[in-house]
Amino acid sequence: MHRIVIVGGGAGGLELATRLGNRYGRRQRKKTDVSITLVDRQAEHLWKPLLHEVAAGTMDPLVHAIGYAAQAYWHGFEFCQGSLSGLDRSARTIQLGEVVDDSGQQIFPPRTLSYDTLVIAVGSVTNFFGVEGAKEHTFALDTVQDAERFRRALIATCARAERVGQSDGAKRVRIAIVGGGATGVELAAELRQTAHVLSVYGLHGLDPIHDIDITVVEAGPRILNTLPERVSTAAAELLKKNRITIAASQQVAEVVPDGLRTKSGGFIPADLMVWAAGIKASPFLATLDGLSVGKLGQLLVRPTLQTENDANVFALGDCAQCLWQGPNSWVPPRAQAAHQQASFLMHAIDLRLRDGNDATLRDFRYRDFGSLVSLGELGAAGSLMGGLTGGKIFVDGILAKLMYLSLYRMHTVALHGWWHTMIEIAANLLRRSISPKVKLH
Repeated sequence: MHRIVIVGGGAGGLELATRLGNRYGRRQRKKTDVSITLVDRQAEHLWKPLLHEVAAGTMDPLVHAIGYAAQAYWHGFEFCQGSLSGLDRSARTIQLGEVVDDSGQQIFPPRTLSYDTLVIAVGSVTNFFGVEGAKEHTFALDTVQDAERFRRALIATCARAERVGQSDGAKRVRIAIVGGGATGVELAAELRQTAHVLSVYGLHGLDPIHDIDITVVEAGPRILNTLPERVSTAAAELLKKNRITIAASQQVAEVVPDGLRTKSGGFIPADLMVWAAGIKASPFLATLDGLSVGKLGQLLVRPTLQTENDANVFALGDCAQCLWQGPNSWVPPRAQAAHQQASFLMHAIDLRLRDGNDATLRDFRYRDFGSLVSLGELGAAGSLMGGLTGGKIFVDGILAKLMYLSLYRMHTVALHGWWHTMIEIAANLLRRSISPKVKLH
């Protein structure tokens, strides 16, 4: 029995487990001697690029989350809940920490799993860059629980602010989002929409524009600085049109309970603060039995996605540092990269099962298909890599919005297939017709 263990049920890890389960899982056990086990510390999966919508309340995670146990049952693999706490490469085992409930009661004890092929796909965590007070006073968006905590805090803050009169005309709710990348920009746009909806449903009596201030704080000279300037400009114009302030070239030096101190000596007051300034690999990767990590803490991998120290251990997604176009060019931490790496590893594991652990694997080649940014009901913008023109194609408006939505649907197709995805789309359309646009509780 060849034992495949995948640690991390994010976009890449869950897609890989599903495809392997479909080919080699329980239903095919009479034909193959392969077991597939997915490990994750959570019980459910939600596509991480959707977390800003959960935080704004425009998406209900209970509707879109996928239970790992159910997915495992449907697609022929095993699921084991727990956090990776240790690795023994000589014995080919991993250690999982205990799982406890909200009251601290143990659900599962620490366990040990054996593997022949190990895939590490644990994703990334928020990078606070050592800024004093950032971790204590801001909301991160690493998990569904993080996003839900912010959403509840937003509703409570708006409700409290309505009871507090302002005689000087100052904003009554001030929201600061640190980081002008895709997450920060998309969250700002969704929050403006949420402010309107909460007012319509009577959860607060504030003016959604004049009483609720939203500021995006960016250390660089422009938002979306990793995308073409035309995309950045289009997004900035949409935000400003909807009274969202952009504080560019403002690097945060300290976070205090009531706002942000910048290195230029300024102060940005805030009642709610979200940290979306960057990501990094989880520090525990550096403790995994001698596996080499790079400057950002990611596992160093060969072009085959095998770790540098062990051919039986692969890594994919945000936790892997993989060469792209040159000595100092790395595959970016994007969902499309994890999707491509999952497809690549499906074929690589096929070869290992057929030819043994010494099988000759081809090199992974990342293809950048461009980037899209959704601004909720305000619109969308992005750039696509033009296969015919050899350059970049700028898209915005309804076309960009439809293409952005298709990215998530490609993920659900990989997990469920086309028929299930079409049924889910129809069900969501019916549900939205009888449900509020924002989660109100």
